Amino acid sequence: MIQDQAHGLRRLFAASNQRFVPVVSNPRVMGAGALLEGLCAAFAELNLQTLVVDAGEHSPLPSELAQVDLSNCIERLSPRVSYVAARGLPLRHTNASGSAASFLEAVAEAAPDADVILLHAPAAELARVVALREVRPLLLADADPHSVTEAYAGMKWLSQRAGLMVYSLLMACHPQLRVATRIAQQLHACADGFLGAVLRDWACLDPKASHNAPLTPELRHLARELLLAAPPGAAIDAAFDATPLRPARTVSHPFIAAH
Repeated sequence: MIQDQAHGLRRLFAASNQRFVPVVSNPRVMGAGALLEGLCAAFAELNLQTLVVDAGEHSPLPSELAQVDLSNCIERLSPRVSYVAARGLPLRHTNASGSAASFLEAVAEAAPDADVILLHAPAAELARVVALREVRPLLLADADPHSVTEAYAGMKWLSQRAGLMVYSLLMACHPQLRVATRIAQQLHACADGFLGAVLRDWACLDPKASHNAPLTPELRHLARELLLAAPPGAAIDAAFDATPLRPARTVSHPFIAAH
């Protein structure tokens, strides 16, 4: 059965240009919505259609029709951005081995015109969907130490449970705030020293800035890097061959956000 599903997914994505970008939700970040909007704006500048699949802890519950006809639950927010409320939906696609990779199939079939599928979900759910290495998760944080601790916890979970070792970071704060550089440097050091992981790049977006404010070069670069790390269809190719939720390695240290 698993091989049949894998074959079906590979056929589905063989001619697809869809890219899958996992975003680790962070309930401590008050400006998370603005961060997702900014990332979608960066994709829109590249003439890409983005579907935001919002399965975060504070996201709206999905429609009762979502498991029957997900396509009718998608809302068009702008000419290049669509949205679907999906809190809890990935877990409803979990199979006997603990994988929820078939959720990608459901989303892809529901939104065939989407160039980018942005899945915003907790690390534990993303680990069930993306137990492979062909994507780069995006961490969210702000200048609050609790949000930084939460971001590190998401990185630790995904590195140990899903084997994902390269990350990007998007922070909800003014780009010129010096503490943002210290936060990024500390996350980079902890990722390398304790997890063997890499924080590849980072950017800031001020949630208080005008919607008409130009995107920073750092945000544009981050968006392009996320796309380059997710070749079209790559997220599906190994999804059913991977073993989700690997036993966690013991890492006995506290993570303290230094300011």
